[in-house]
Amino acid sequence: MIFDVTGFGAVGDGVALDSDAINAAIQAARAAGGGTVRLPAGRYLCFSIRLAGGVTLKLEEGCVLVAADPARHGGTYDPPEDNPHDLYQDFGHSHWRNSLIWGEDLEDVAIEGPGRIDGEGLTREGPGSRWRRQAGEFPLSMVGLSAEAMAELVPERAAMIGQGNKAIGLKRCRKVRLSGFTLVRGGHFAVLATGCEDLVIENLLVDTNRDGLDIDGCSRVRISGCRVNTPNDDAIVLKASMALGEALPTQDVEITGCHVSGFDPGTVLDGTLGREHQISPDQDRVTGRIKIGTESNGDFRRIRIADCVLERSRGLALETVDGGTIEDVEIRNVRLVEMTSSPLFLRLGARLRGPEGTRPGALRRVSVRGLDGGAAFADLPVILAGLADHPIEDVRLETLALSFLGGAGEAGVEPPELADAYPEPRMFGDPPAWGLWARHVRGLVIEGLRLTADPDARAPVSIDGEVFAADRFTAAR
Repeated sequence: MIFDVTGFGAVGDGVALDSDAINAAIQAARAAGGGTVRLPAGRYLCFSIRLAGGVTLKLEEGCVLVAADPARHGGTYDPPEDNPHDLYQDFGHSHWRNSLIWGEDLEDVAIEGPGRIDGEGLTREGPGSRWRRQAGEFPLSMVGLSAEAMAELVPERAAMIGQGNKAIGLKRCRKVRLSGFTLVRGGHFAVLATGCEDLVIENLLVDTNRDGLDIDGCSRVRISGCRVNTPNDDAIVLKASMALGEALPTQDVEITGCHVSGFDPGTVLDGTLGREHQISPDQDRVTGRIKIGTESNGDFRRIRIADCVLERSRGLALETVDGGTIEDVEIRNVRLVEMTSSPLFLRLGARLRGPEGTRPGALRRVSVRGLDGGAAFADLPVILAGLADHPIEDVRLETLALSFLGGAGEAGVEPPELADAYPEPRMFGDPPAWGLWARHVRGLVIEGLRLTADPDARAPVSIDGEVFAADRFTAAR
């Protein structure tokens, strides 16, 4: 059955608030046993929209669902629900109802395009975690920020009441499909899915001012054909936090045919691909990457990333620092253009932001084949960094062609371990190799590695302090 929101009082003029009408249409569809809620062309100004099981929200061509601003539009978003499990991750990861669109404990739910979601009135900020130890809470690049700047980036919890913190929040939902729409200005998260199963995200255009697609503690996930631009944070990121009170794994995930980037906000949408924006809020270069971590209390298993493009991006990052295990990761046929950090970063650390007794996890069985980085021009090398008593294990790198800026005038020294620091490639400064630097890695196999750079005083490759020429791994051995 089709339920047109205009039949429930929606105006779609961008002035009247249409939240109540859209929610009434969703409840009517639910009461009828399911159906499609249709939003025809128009501009629908809304506070929180509450999804229902068995219901598809259909955004027609010319439809724009606009996030209202509590300061201007005489209303508020649904309050963040109480969560006794919010100690080990920040405010944004710990709440779902304070979103433009949210769903909890639902089955068979979908949002379909080709229309647009515009998070104009959402906030991209939120408080940090309440973890008392606070080691590794923020990247080292933020050390010099003033108290005023930090207060703006990490506001107090009271300031969040009534605010919308994300565009789409999904908690413990099953059989979910997000397909074919555009999402701009998504707040802290364009999409946050936590504890979900059988999640399909396909053919989205996301051009947002902080995180893109955040998948936390989910199983059986397929992300395909998405274009995600996020200069201020990660584009597609897998996490395994304690937000639901247990360390749920993220497992059986495929990310295929996606293009992520860090161009100026809104300029992928309009086609101009702006480059004025140089620095992210963490004071490092623009982000726009595909990442596993940083929240890593749970495990990550059977992850496949294939046929993707990363452009003006911090590259690929696999990070476990909170006790979880990353294992059985396959990366195939990825093109890297204009890297703003390391093209490939593997980090096993010991921040240990988790319950008492949390110990370092593991990072093992990672296969990377077919990285085309001839136009990468990265300013940091490939970095594989474990811990002395917890090495990364069984990494295979095959057919990697990577270009680097080079140009260092000094040979460099081995950086400190920084076991409990926030994991970012730049945490190690300029490592003593311009192409590949590996430390505490057991079972590393490299075949078909081609590295190029401008003249540099550092070694091309350094593995546990042993240096190698750039052509040492060019052929299979």
